[in-house]
Amino acid sequence: MRDEREKLIQALRTLGFGGSGPAEAAEVTEAAEKMLEFENLVLERNETINLTAITDRDEFLTKHLVDSCSCYGWPEIAAAARIVDIGTGAGFPGVPLALLYPEKQFVLIDSLGKRTDFITEAAQKLDISNVEALHMRAEDAGRDPGLRESFDLCVTRAVAALPVLEEYCLPLVKTGGFLYAYKTQNAEGELADGTLARSLLGGSRDAESRPIGPRRDMKARILEGPGPIKGAENGGSAAAKLVGPGDLPFSRRIFIIKKERPTPASYPRKAGVPAKIPL
Repeated sequence: MRDEREKLIQALRTLGFGGSGPAEAAEVTEAAEKMLEFENLVLERNETINLTAITDRDEFLTKHLVDSCSCYGWPEIAAAARIVDIGTGAGFPGVPLALLYPEKQFVLIDSLGKRTDFITEAAQKLDISNVEALHMRAEDAGRDPGLRESFDLCVTRAVAALPVLEEYCLPLVKTGGFLYAYKTQNAEGELADGTLARSLLGGSRDAESRPIGPRRDMKARILEGPGPIKGAENGGSAAAKLVGPGDLPFSRRIFIIKKERPTPASYPRKAGVPAKIPL
């Protein structure tokens, strides 16, 4: 467990979370420990309901926890106050991101009540007060007056083609807000496939495909152990080295779409239609 914690702390620091001072180090450790507690709860409940196909702990850390946090520090999420996670499943990426951004409000939506019940219970056990889980279909959420166009950012790791995700997600995003769609490296062709959907739903025609990993302008560091920072004249609390995207233990991209104008009232279409007849 200690080794798993150290791996997660290192990955979070690689992504730019936390600083070099004692308070920041404690912040990183607390976030990592809560994520691992959440992992334990997911795997325990997974024995009775289907939450995840990933049960190996090393794989869970990489493909659920670290992958969920991979957009940390990006300008769109840094500026967002209210974030919705569509098709959250067992709580990814919403719960890990909520632990990194306790000042932001997260609404996690899933069509299976057993999953949202689990997330609510886990958030209460771990005292994650900035997470709300809703049992709804995405299409119904997009037509709910209390939810429609009320979020600064929508995140989704749901397994669906981009045109389908755009119809699920963009109606929930405010004008000026953004959609983050987590995708594999070989999903680039979906950007062109989603052009029509974006134009109909109020999204920008052009979308960005951003590789996961620290930005070049981010002072991301991996702690190497006690001692002064190498090359630093004034010393420091830990040795460190700059890292790049290749140092992270995954290979993914996030498609980023800006909401430029309100979504027409006719969208999203009724439940089930977006998946059956994509725009």
